[in-house]
Amino acid sequence: MQTSMNATTAHANMLTSFAASQLSGEGVIPGDKSMSHRALMLGSLAIGTTKVTGLLRGADVLSTLSAMQALGVEILDGDDGDITITGVGTFGLRAPSEPLDLGNAGTGVRLLMGLVAGQPITATFTGDDSLSKRPMRRITDPLELMGPEISVSEGGLLPVTITGTDTPLAVDYTPKVASAQIKSAILLAAINARGTTIIREPHISRDHTESMLRHFGVEISQEIADDGQHIVSMAGEQSLKAADILVPRDPSSAAFAMVAALITEGSDITLPAIGMNPQRTGLITTLIEMGGDITISNERVEGGEPIADLRIRSSTLKGITVPAERAASMIDEYPILSVAAAIAEGSTYMPGIAELRVKETDRISVTADGLRANGVDVSETEDSMTVIGNRDAITGGAIIDSCHDHRIAMSFLTLGMVSKVPITVSNIETIATSFPGFADLMNGLGADIRAGNYEAAS
Repeated sequence: MQTSMNATTAHANMLTSFAASQLSGEGVIPGDKSMSHRALMLGSLAIGTTKVTGLLRGADVLSTLSAMQALGVEILDGDDGDITITGVGTFGLRAPSEPLDLGNAGTGVRLLMGLVAGQPITATFTGDDSLSKRPMRRITDPLELMGPEISVSEGGLLPVTITGTDTPLAVDYTPKVASAQIKSAILLAAINARGTTIIREPHISRDHTESMLRHFGVEISQEIADDGQHIVSMAGEQSLKAADILVPRDPSSAAFAMVAALITEGSDITLPAIGMNPQRTGLITTLIEMGGDITISNERVEGGEPIADLRIRSSTLKGITVPAERAASMIDEYPILSVAAAIAEGSTYMPGIAELRVKETDRISVTADGLRANGVDVSETEDSMTVIGNRDAITGGAIIDSCHDHRIAMSFLTLGMVSKVPITVSNIETIATSFPGFADLMNGLGADIRAGNYEAAS
């Protein structure tokens, strides 16, 4: 997990984070990755032309864009930075001539599987080494119930080949866990289904797909049952009508600047136009409960999604127990929450996070190991993590292998802003998948992140 900081040769795939005195100013966060994937897919199925403003230009989203073009959709990049999609309708996709390589885009590949399952075409899905190690059965198993032919590689991994159907079956499906990817894949396959598809989640997960389907004119209902189940119902054989979209700025990317400002003394920053979908604001709620000084203002709605401006000032944080039922609304933010917990006074207990073990890497294990390597007291179970906060114990000085996980990389670069000795993170190239320009934006606020390992960056 770590090596000596006595390395003498800079590594092009490393960044080193030095202690920051304070952060200030305005940070313009990139567009939301989840919304960007969905805008490309649903805009492609709509009748007419859709203009997308603020699309995230990260590698994951660009992989989805290329895949939609390979499926026969005309997508043009304008001089003004907007994307124009000429939709082909709900039966207009064509079979790609080559496998669809989604790179490291976990959301992209899983949602596209649902899209293809409801089309009379065949497509093979591949990805990079990291994506090829991630489980796909949780998506392909429910999709098979809808009628397509699906071939999955040994171990439930990529490559996956799907021969879709023009008459997918409507399903009434209850997943074991609340997952926006499972739900969204089923909904995308069900657009052409005869009958009503119902998904019964144990509790609500991110509902960007539902919101965007409505934005394109689809009737879809959501309700919370007496037992807490989140029930989504959608009749198939509906048409999508083109509708322009302004993509909110990504709250998961904003999380790093938020935590950095909270833990770096004397900081005061603003982050405009951040997405405030209730299923994405779990981290903000948690940080406020920990004592974080976060002001939410100028609340409004764009493209069917709530957004707001955030002001974050340095704060004295305290450890808390994070409710397990909140995990779905902040599942990607636990690594950076763990950094905040390392600075907080007392213990922060994070239960119900087993899904983190099947992300880009085992995020519980990698986060815990990285924290320990930098002086933090942390323990873990199969589905939880406990961090004992102590600002004075953050020694730093480790080289952390991010295991090509962008959120791990950015989390430990944030920790380096308050450590006694700089922290170096290797295998940082995947930061570009979700947050291109991360180091430049953070440095513009007052951070000190440099290329190379400790000695080379000094």
